[in-house]
Amino acid sequence: MSWEPVYRLVKKIPRGRVATYGDLARKLRLPGGARAVGYAMAACPSGRGIPWHRVVGAGGRLRIPEPHGSLQRRLLETEGVRVEFGRIDMDRFKWKLKARRAKSKPGKSHPER
Repeated sequence: MSWEPVYRLVKKIPRGRVATYGDLARKLRLPGGARAVGYAMAACPSGRGIPWHRVVGAGGRLRIPEPHGSLQRRLLETEGVRVEFGRIDMDRFKWKLKARRAKSKPGKSHPER
């Protein structure tokens, strides 16, 4: 399985914002859900500019074990994201993913009224 769609979406997370594994999985309609995004992030290649540190667990929990957990916290804090007791205030720092637009089908346009 290619993780490229996950990496493309993670690259869109703006500086100072975070997204959860589950949010990304739902947006991509990824089989395996949040766990699949976790596998993608664990396999994240270095040197490709993928901001892996902006992906967090449900409720804003930092889920990455040490030694990378401390690095994730420091990187987020340099972007202005406050981490308190291993959590992020998702009301304040969550990236609002836009819902997918429904694709219109040819020949199904609405007639003028």
